[in-house]
Amino acid sequence: FSCEWTKAYFRFREPYSDLAYALEAEKGGTRVILMAVQAHIIKYLLFIRNTDYTHLERLCRISRQEQGEALAAALADTLWAAGGGARAVICLLAAAVHVTPSGDYKADHFTERIQLFEFGEKAAAQEFIFDHINCFKGEGSHGVILFLYSLLFSRTLER
Repeated sequence: FSCEWTKAYFRFREPYSDLAYALEAEKGGTRVILMAVQAHIIKYLLFIRNTDYTHLERLCRISRQEQGEALAAALADTLWAAGGGARAVICLLAAAVHVTPSGDYKADHFTERIQLFEFGEKAAAQEFIFDHINCFKGEGSHGVILFLYSLLFSRTLER
């Protein structure tokens, strides 16, 4: 992965601002993934989340906690769809190396540490993502790459 990809993570605008619902996206390849997730975040905030706010207030009056909930819901929704509505696989980074490089594979000190968590229920996947939300939205977390790997494993390599 390029430097741009390794730096990319899910970063929201300031909470309780006019753009509190919006992800920040740099130019480049990661922007496509961020914008796809952004669409699911808006869908969640407008149509799924229970609140007394009007539609415009639903987008602007959200806290950091609610940003995390919206991101977890958007990621889980996308992964569940990729898994055909039957499963979701979530990839997180572990401290230990799980794969030993061999043959033509060149170690990147990232892929070798990925740990897979498989879920057969969408709600359980969403709760797990929320519990580990900083793995996707923390600076230096490689959150976009982790989500991309999660998409691939949820969809399966055969599909």
